[in-house]
Amino acid sequence: MTKSYMGVRLRRLREERGMTQAALARALGISPSYLNQIEQNQRPLTVPVLLRLNGAFGLDVQLFSDADEARLITDLRAALADQGAPAATAELRELVSNMPGIARAIIAMQARLRETAERADLLAGRLTEPQAAATPAAFEAVRDWFYDRRNHVPDLETPAEAIGSALPPGRMVAGLIDRLAGRHGIRIALDAGSLRRFDAGARILHLAPHLTEGQQAFQIATQLAFLEQGETIARLAGDPGLAPDAQALLRIGLANYFAGALVLPYGAFLREAEAVAYDIDLIARRFGVGFETTCHRLSTLQRPEARGVPFFFIRVDRAGNISKRQSATDFHFSRIGGSCPLWNVYEAFSRPGEIVRQIAQMPDGRSYLWIARMVSHGQGGFGAPVKTFAVALGCDLAHADRLVYARGLDLRNPALATRIGPGCKVCERPACPQRAFPMVGRPLAVSTAEARFAPYSSGG
Repeated sequence: MTKSYMGVRLRRLREERGMTQAALARALGISPSYLNQIEQNQRPLTVPVLLRLNGAFGLDVQLFSDADEARLITDLRAALADQGAPAATAELRELVSNMPGIARAIIAMQARLRETAERADLLAGRLTEPQAAATPAAFEAVRDWFYDRRNHVPDLETPAEAIGSALPPGRMVAGLIDRLAGRHGIRIALDAGSLRRFDAGARILHLAPHLTEGQQAFQIATQLAFLEQGETIARLAGDPGLAPDAQALLRIGLANYFAGALVLPYGAFLREAEAVAYDIDLIARRFGVGFETTCHRLSTLQRPEARGVPFFFIRVDRAGNISKRQSATDFHFSRIGGSCPLWNVYEAFSRPGEIVRQIAQMPDGRSYLWIARMVSHGQGGFGAPVKTFAVALGCDLAHADRLVYARGLDLRNPALATRIGPGCKVCERPACPQRAFPMVGRPLAVSTAEARFAPYSSGG
């Protein structure tokens, strides 16, 4: 708990329970005047008082945590900027700290407005083209669904671990094929025409022949998710807060989550990660999977009684398009305006096969350790199309000393950190040498404008 003045949250808690200040003060063993001062932000909410709240009401102490503050501030700034109403950081922090529910309501309203506008644009342009399977807002909604659960879904994690733990790490295919055949009467066939295709009538699961053993295990486990966890997935994906297209996307995301949890069982995976100081290549070799799959799984290790390092995971292409984004903590990805060119995720494209490291500091002063590497997807062969991405994994600097990638870095010298931001359109740094656009609601600096429109640059 790093934020101590949270009187509005305490007052809201009391009002929700229909209690007077005197009644709550008695329950906490403090004087009414002291409680009044806490509620008016004249006194801090101390840890002993917080523990008494927990003891008296079984309170989730996350209500008084600022873990989501950075993300909320960034999302709120973006929501207001979309409406041409930029706000100062001090104002945003005040609102988020004291009234996070109001902040989330503003963000949700802007998200619904943006989704409505996007649907209108799709409808206006869909004269001869079929409707898109899902809108960008649907992807954001699913990402938020996972984020709200710290990228950890116990309802799927537990049954997946029970299956995966009974199979040899990195050599699960034979056991999974036996499970498909014995429990479901399904056999495997190789088919170059699709990555995975299930023929329910013939009881055949078609898999692409180029898949590695680890990839085959993942695809079979995904099919098992639909077969054995269909009711759980349907219940979770039926969240009434999601639109139908977002529910359909969530169903796929949950099946993939189950597959990852099966191929990389939580307990064994976390023990291996801790044993090798989160060396991704060593972990990947132990479980027979790739660099990207390992990074993705590392971002899900948030079981309350056995937590790993809280990572954020991202995958981008050379143009800066973010195709995967998962977070177990509060790193503030931008929803508008792209990402920061000073971020080391882009440097990975110029250094293929190498893991690049970076200590980065966001405008709010929080610092992170990032690692990134380029990965390729494709079947290989001369002339065959290959997709390249940069995969990045990051964590708060407070956890960096648990990682092998922190060796040789001065983690305690803030002057060495690269100043990055969430994207030019929502970044407050006025003197950034890489600024491409002004912050929404602010004019473009003269020097930046000259650099953008001059016919010749001084750089040669």
